[in-house]
Amino acid sequence: MAIDASILVLNGPNLNMLGVREPQIYGSMTLDDLEAACHERADQLGITVDFRQSNHEGELVSWIQQARTENDGIVINAGAYTHTSVAIMDALILSELPVIEVHLSNIFKREPVRHHSYISPVANGMICGFGPHGYLLALDAIANIIDRD
Repeated sequence: MAIDASILVLNGPNLNMLGVREPQIYGSMTLDDLEAACHERADQLGITVDFRQSNHEGELVSWIQQARTENDGIVINAGAYTHTSVAIMDALILSELPVIEVHLSNIFKREPVRHHSYISPVANGMICGFGPHGYLLALDAIANIIDRD
């Protein structure tokens, strides 16, 4: 599959601490390792990936707004903002792009506060609990969605 698409891969707060933060939950892979794996999968799919991370909600919102004209889809792990941010949800709606929500851990096996997502209702799908492999599945899924259009 070669679809000539650009995918924005967004990572929210604390994901810059992968490899250090609770490795029993998030594993030992760093964010740089995860980015390299995403670029490798993107090359296999014939797409490009713009991989970003921020601990700041407003920056994530600005990047999503920018994606409306610069990207063909969004893969997002909003971290804790998943459970709190109406602003990110609204920006995803505004983008009018296909969205795949991804989480390293199974958020439904964790604390009850993590069971609610503001992103799921506006996403095409959600992948959680597969660790870093979930990002690769998300890229496969969004490439498939874009290729169908």
